[in-house]
Amino acid sequence: MEQRHLGRTGLRVTRLGLGTLNWARDTDEQEAADQLKAFWEAGGSLVDTADIYADGGAEYLLGRLTEELVPREDLVIATKAGSVLEADRRVDGSRRHLLAALDSSLERLGTDYVDLWQLHAFDPHTPLEETLQALDLAVTSGRARYVGLAHFSGWQLARAGTWQLAAPGVRNRLASAQMEYSLLQRGIEREVLPAALDLGIGLLPSSPLGRGVLTGKYRHGTPADSRGASEHLAAFVAPYLDETASRVVEAVTTAADGLAVTPLQVALSWVRDRPGVTAPILGARTAQQLRAALSVETLSLPDEIRQALDDVSAPVHHYPDHDWSTL
Repeated sequence: MEQRHLGRTGLRVTRLGLGTLNWARDTDEQEAADQLKAFWEAGGSLVDTADIYADGGAEYLLGRLTEELVPREDLVIATKAGSVLEADRRVDGSRRHLLAALDSSLERLGTDYVDLWQLHAFDPHTPLEETLQALDLAVTSGRARYVGLAHFSGWQLARAGTWQLAAPGVRNRLASAQMEYSLLQRGIEREVLPAALDLGIGLLPSSPLGRGVLTGKYRHGTPADSRGASEHLAAFVAPYLDETASRVVEAVTTAADGLAVTPLQVALSWVRDRPGVTAPILGARTAQQLRAALSVETLSLPDEIRQALDDVSAPVHHYPDHDWSTL
């Protein structure tokens, strides 16, 4: 599998990553083992998890599998911290919480360090400087090799990235920004993507298949074994089952038919090769789904098809994103 540098750093990762959101919940240990083995055998290295996935179960399972199945040194393990499942608080970016969460993640993962440690979300109640100091402490203590952010808005990312660059040798450059990005969700192109490109931060798109909708499986209804029919994930899929999304899915399907490939391959190839993208994160539920996604490695979309998909999925951006004099 082809590798890319993660942002403007020396860290190289494969241009597809394996996500573990479903592990220890919808994906059992045997299925997770099959996924990790298939990913590793395909040359994949980047594996993404978080401390809240299955209440820590995903990290624990990944730790067991790296001990028994895949050599730790062959993987680039990324985890996240900051999200909390409390009634009155969803994010805790305090130095106290973050460093304690990292220690717990390392224990579950059975490793002394993670290759990439990311803030899961922006905490408006904690000074950003305090939050970012936790990232620097993680690197200087050897517990994380690189650091990044997830689900930050454009101004938040720009502020954090600029702050880190303001003291070279003292603060650590942000390597990554993990954001939802697909043909059905291009919102980051408004401000996040330009900021990331300017600051040299690599994008790790989550839900690159539009929460599964871009595979075409929902064109004629909701399959009984799909996320859309799942009690805890139906609301996650629902926003992408509207008429606007349907037009995009039909365009993807038409392109796939013309290229004699699958809609999944078309949609994944499109986001993988967008400017600023390092590696989409594949959140497959089964090893069979993962292998289908990994088959995209040999596909590059023709320019005319890429442009057609750009046009049909283009978000509406007005002032101040475009030159004010043209509006």
